[in-house]
Amino acid sequence: MTSSPPATPEANKAVTPETLREQYESGATVQELVAASGLSYGTVLNRLRSAGTVMRTSWQTRRMRQDPQARRRLAAQLRALYEQHGATLAELAAAASVTKRAARRLLIEAGGTPRTAQETLRIRAAKRAAERHRLAVSLRKRYQAGATVPELAADCGYSEATIYRLLHQAGTRMRPQQNHGRPLGVRRRP
Repeated sequence: MTSSPPATPEANKAVTPETLREQYESGATVQELVAASGLSYGTVLNRLRSAGTVMRTSWQTRRMRQDPQARRRLAAQLRALYEQHGATLAELAAAASVTKRAARRLLIEAGGTPRTAQETLRIRAAKRAAERHRLAVSLRKRYQAGATVPELAADCGYSEATIYRLLHQAGTRMRPQQNHGRPLGVRRRP
């Protein structure tokens, strides 16, 4: 099973304990919340507990799933994961605690169309390319505002070579080589 890329810290903060609790109480499992939010399993559990959520047993979840309305909600959630986040059938199966075959059946029940592995790879590659482009543009703005390449590398957790490559891809006009640091007249922030 391939994992989805980690969510940004801003997206993690946007997933409040209350929204997680509402989704959980409407029938979502912890695994589904993990897959939908991009948060870790432990973080989802901690946020659910901090919201005062009464946790279910797996037996209670299975019983809830036997309800046709709960099954439709689950199928709709799986379809959203599949179409909006590019999840694979294996990831859907893990999120719903069912087999891949059952996940495929639920997807079709919700009106989704299973795709080939190549289509999934193309979707994920396009998503990664778009995220990389957004990062490159963001780095260009910060560099033009006076940030140095080593500072950008430290902030992003990438090597300086990767930062240079992203800046180049964004069409950044680089400062002269002998002036690796800040442009003239720009002071270091406190």
